[in-house]
Amino acid sequence: MEQEKLIASLLNKDNESFTLLYDNYSKSLYGVIFNLVKNKEEAEDILQEVFVKIWSNIDTYNESKGRLYTWMLNITRNTTIDKLRSKGFNNSQKNLSIDNFVYMFEDHSSKLVNRLDVLGIKKFIEKLKPKCIQLIELLFFQEYTQQEVSDELEIPLGTVKTQSRNCINELRTMVNE
Repeated sequence: MEQEKLIASLLNKDNESFTLLYDNYSKSLYGVIFNLVKNKEEAEDILQEVFVKIWSNIDTYNESKGRLYTWMLNITRNTTIDKLRSKGFNNSQKNLSIDNFVYMFEDHSSKLVNRLDVLGIKKFIEKLKPKCIQLIELLFFQEYTQQEVSDELEIPLGTVKTQSRNCINELRTMVNE
């Protein structure tokens, strides 16, 4: 089916055209998602959410701004990034210790881990006070915002900012010694 006909069918909410769209693009979009989340089940859930968004928002697609695939790819990327930034996703990653997180990255991003290993950051982090380890793990390894850390630990935002700054300075001092 030509792209123009496919888009017209999708605009008319034709189920067969949606099935065709899914059959033709789901593997490619799944690959994009999986490369970001590195979790099969999470990637499948996000893919489903992406196709619901595509189906619901097909009327916002504008041919003059680009190809259908590019539009779907943007939806995929944005949905995946939103999921990665969500508190729910971050909370699901909470039970990963620093060790597990580093080894998880080792499988998928050896460049980052090699840089961490060369600097020996892990051994320095382990020497910090438990409160600092917790803050660094939430802020840098689990990518919480300072506000999310404040909410999670039930401490004022100003305290999170001050403590994290002090912890980073302490870590910096250890590394420079």
